[in-house]
Amino acid sequence: MEIGTRAGESIIDGSHRVRLHDFWGTLSRMDENTAITAQNSTVEEWTLALAQSTGTPGGGAGTGIMLAIAASLTSMVAGYTDAADSQRAEVTAIRERAQSLRQEALRLADEDSSASKAFGAAFRLGKGPERDAAISEASVDAAQASAVLGKKAIDAVDDLAWLAANGKRALVADVVVALGALRAAVAGARTNVSFDLGSLTSSGSTLEQVREQHPVLWSSVGELNAALERIDGLTAGIDHDAAPTDDMS
Repeated sequence: MEIGTRAGESIIDGSHRVRLHDFWGTLSRMDENTAITAQNSTVEEWTLALAQSTGTPGGGAGTGIMLAIAASLTSMVAGYTDAADSQRAEVTAIRERAQSLRQEALRLADEDSSASKAFGAAFRLGKGPERDAAISEASVDAAQASAVLGKKAIDAVDDLAWLAANGKRALVADVVVALGALRAAVAGARTNVSFDLGSLTSSGSTLEQVREQHPVLWSSVGELNAALERIDGLTAGIDHDAAPTDDMS
């Protein structure tokens, strides 16, 4: 925050000077071609990279981050849940799956960033057969990366459904937040797969041809839409406990 000027100079208070130093230091590390990855960078570094107009990381990688957040909250709630003897093995398995998914989601976020880089490079080529071929290849690769991430998100719904019904009641709000993060991951994957398939039309194919050529990717969009509906239903079923003040409005 500027608190005064003298001879054309800005005087910045100490705390903001430190923040600016940190900000420009982070940008400097990015400018030195330091790899910014979901797996190895800080939250500050990764979100600052996301905020740049580079496309890598982009929305697809953000989808992976949302899945990692959902997995982390799933693990947390499972760890707090006092399960009966008959349910203890299930709670342990849920937590182990969630911890594994957190790491997998971060890896997939980084893979999506790589796919996005190739996707953007293809569209920057000059018009012609080479550009059309590059767009086609990059679009399919990007769609496949998003579909893999989306499948992981779909597989995570069952564990959150179990926690919604059996998890520690004091953490019901965390379950709703986890469902929200998972919904964002599923919605992101669904949209990215659909968009990437649609991008194939820029090289001359029709959507009908795209559906015939890539039936598995095409059907994954419907599966992701169905998962969104299920997540919305699970959220609605416990939202009155997580947000009781809504009943008074």
